[in-house]
This record gives sequence, structure tokens and C-alpha cells, in this order.
Amino acid sequence: MKKRKDTALPNVAVIGTGYWGKNLVRNYAALGALKLICDKSESLLAQHKKRHPHIETCLALNDVLARADIAGVAIATPAETHFTLAREALLAGKHVYVEKPLVLLENQAVELINLAGEQRLTLMVGHLLQYHPAFVRLKELAAAGELGRINYIYSHRLNLGKIRREENILWSFAPHDISMILALAGEEPEGVLATGGNYLHRKIADVTTTHLEFPSGLKAHIFVSWLHPFKEQKLVVVGERKMAVFDDTRPWNEKLLIYPHEIKWRNYIPVPSTATPEYVDVTEMEPLKLECEHFLHCITTGQTPMTDGREGLRVLMVLNASQRSLNDYGRKIEIKPSFAGNNVVSSDQAGDTRHYHIHPTAIIDDNVTIGEGTRVWHFSHILSGAAIGNNCNIGQNVVIGQDVVIGNSCKVQNNVSIYKGVTLEDNVFCGPSMVFTNVFNPRAHISRMSELRPTLIKRGATLGANCTIVCGHTVGRSAFVGAGAVVTKDVPDYALMMGNPARQTGWMCECGEKLPKNLKCPVCKKRYAVSKKGLRVA
Repeated sequence: MKKRKDTALPNVAVIGTGYWGKNLVRNYAALGALKLICDKSESLLAQHKKRHPHIETCLALNDVLARADIAGVAIATPAETHFTLAREALLAGKHVYVEKPLVLLENQAVELINLAGEQRLTLMVGHLLQYHPAFVRLKELAAAGELGRINYIYSHRLNLGKIRREENILWSFAPHDISMILALAGEEPEGVLATGGNYLHRKIADVTTTHLEFPSGLKAHIFVSWLHPFKEQKLVVVGERKMAVFDDTRPWNEKLLIYPHEIKWRNYIPVPSTATPEYVDVTEMEPLKLECEHFLHCITTGQTPMTDGREGLRVLMVLNASQRSLNDYGRKIEIKPSFAGNNVVSSDQAGDTRHYHIHPTAIIDDNVTIGEGTRVWHFSHILSGAAIGNNCNIGQNVVIGQDVVIGNSCKVQNNVSIYKGVTLEDNVFCGPSMVFTNVFNPRAHISRMSELRPTLIKRGATLGANCTIVCGHTVGRSAFVGAGAVVTKDVPDYALMMGNPARQTGWMCECGEKLPKNLKCPVCKKRYAVSKKGLRVA
């Protein structure tokens, strides 16, 4: 990157201010660099405004990207949104910091890396422990040869909670440990195998162990769990001369210990020789503050971040290989250090040359058709006989039932189940946690699958978050069902439906704007006329 002279601190915006984002808000505000806070939650923004009355707030990403006085953005939203938000920010000329993981797919990471390079912008990923003073000191000692050749590394990151449903324990806890191990190893692993246990949810691992094998002979393992009786955050490095322990649960003066143990050979028998551990002096500083300062420094000077996009990609490759191994009951996965990059992930089925993405945690049964460009995200299940068109986006924890037909360019948001008997035409939007049914009067003890009532959602319709579509009805072309509405009868084309039971309260344009009485869209200028089915384009 081009070097720039140090100036005043650049202004940054924090996007996403929930569980972890609030800590970014606190640190950037304390540093005097926080200009804008962006979140979809008005209540969260109100809380931040109360704590930081001088800092502006907004609800929409566009309000951040349009600001010429914002130099960088810090993104702390759910992982599945990282790629889109980071890409939009880079295209808008903003420096970007992204919480771990950088993105979900290697090709997405490569695209961001290339884009940041082309735009001459900083791209940094939040691998926090790389900035921890104790780990920084440990890296210095290892680089100086104090430990001798490193033979083995293991990491334990255990706690009771925070239990997540948008990602499993591997993706939630392990990125930090992978980042530290790769930094100490100075090389990329050539083999990964992972095993785990699912106890609270059948598709979300609560405990995993991951084993890494490196070309030099170094081996490492990572044990993570959110079902552990006490907190443990420990990294152990076994060198041929000395051993080191980084224990982040200990007081600052005890976080890093060096054990000058040795193995001595006597009469061809290895005999351990123990010695008193040495406490390493470590300056007490908040790692997140140091990480935030590093991002600001890189923006100002053009320095490449210690945890840049390429480091994020290396960690991501290990995560995805671990997930593939976990899905295949601990099968060893080989990692090729050279990554081809920009091609979309292809189907694993032999002879299938179509390009689409299936996340490693998703389950795809036999006899499923998936179109070009479609993406299926975390923990979703596509049952046998389902057919999904081109360029669809199937969110997290979605179930698509047997023989369901979904058209092209549909979006199915998180936590939606589409049961047998439901058909979506092209360009249908299903909002988060909306509900379909397929039996009108179900009983647990009476099978009524022979009484399915078909449901048809016509082209361009939108089904709002948490709405319910009672089976046996048709939702018309480009109709709009409001959030929480309960549809109990057929919906006309272009109708706006709200309430429980849903009643028509107006008309909607194809572009998503509510139509005035003259039925001419104020935005796209399209005119409509009343028809037997509702409205039609005039």
C-alpha cells in the first residue's frame, strides 16, 4: 500500500452494535475516532445515543457509505452479512475492519482482498488475540528462538455459553485459536481433521476438537466448547528447549509463563527434567483497544494490518476444511496452500458442472435439483425431490420439503420451513421466520398427509417477517403480505395485506412502493388498472 503521512485520527463508523459491536463503539468513542453508529435496532441506537450523545446514529448502510467524512467502517454484524457489507464499503471508498470470520467462503475473501488492493484501501479482520500483549510477547520469544523448534501446540477455549444458533462452536470460538497457531507456526497446515458433538441442536455442534498437521512436522489441536463448567482460555506451546503457556483467565502478571523443562536422554531412555516456571512481564492493556488503534494507524499510514485479508483467508480455509471433516465424521481433509480464488464453489456431485454454493453445514438429500448461482447457507436442509431455480438465496436454518418447487431469483430468509405442497414462482421473497402450512386441521396422532392443500405464491410476491400463509390459498403476483399478517384467503395480484386475519389495505407496485389512489407509482411511474385478479399493468 502507498505510504501516507500521519494526520489526525480518521473518522470511523461502527456497523452492528449488539453483543460484540458495543465494545467497538466503546473503544472507538474513547479514542475520539467514532463519528457514526449504524444499527437496524432503534432501541440499541437509543442506548448508544444516551451514552454518547455527541455521536450520530443511523439505521441504513447507505447513510454510512454516502458520508464523505467517514474514512473507515468497523463491521460487527452476523457472519453471513460480512461479504456484502464489506464489498459495498470498499466500493464506496471506505477502509474496512470486519469481525471474525472475515467471510464464509474463500472466493468471497479473495474478491475482497483483490478489491481492497485495487482501491488501495485497508482490509482488516478482527482476530483479537493477535493484539493481546501476552500473545505478542509469546510470538517475540518464539521468533527469537527462546523455545527452540516448536513441536506441538494445543489450545483450549471453553466456557458455559454464549450459545449461538447462527453458527456452531467451531465458527464461534475457534477462529482466534487458528489465527494464533498459524502465526506461531509460520506455515499453513497440509491436513485437518475435526470431530465434535451436537447436544442442544441436532445440526449445530456444541463441542469440537480440531487437529492440524503442518509440512514441518508440527502438530496442533484445538478444543472448543460452550458446554463447559468453567471458563478456560489456554494456549500451550511445546518447544524442544522450553514450553510456554498463555492463560488469558489468569491475572496479568501470570498470563504468560515459560517452563524451561527439558527431555534428557540417559542410557537411550528419555527422562523429563522439570524446572521452575518463569513469569513473563506483560504490559496490561486492553487487546481490543490495541486492535482499534492498529486499524486507525493502518488507515492513516497505509501500513498493511497484522491481520489483513490474506490472514483472514488462511484462517477461513482451515475453518472450512475443519467443517468438511466434521460433516464427514472426522475424515482427514487435505489443504492445498495455493488457492485458485475467484471461481464460485461448485457442486461436489460427480459430473455436475453447475456452479452454486452449499455451505458445509447444510444437508442436501439425494434427488435434489439446484440451479446456477444459488446459495444455500448454514444448517439448512433440502429434502429429496425439491427443485430450486437459478440465483436463489436460501438463508440459515431453512427447511425445503419433499417435492417443493422454487423458481428463479427467490430469497428465503432465515428460519423458514417450506413444506410439501408449497410452490414459489420466480422472484418471491420469504421474510425471516414466516410460516407456511400444508394441512388445514393437523393432529399429532392422525396422519393427514393425503389431505395436503396446495399453496401457490405467484411471481414477485413478498411475504413479510413472521407472517403466516394458511394452506390452500394463492398469493397473487407482486402482492405484499405485511409482517405478522395471517393469510386465510386468496390474495389478489398487487394487493397489500395486513393484520390477523389479513385484510387488504391498499395496492403495491412491482417496485415495492405503495400505490396512491390514481394507481400510478410515484417512484417508477408505472401505471396500473383494476382487473378481475386484482391489478394489472396498464
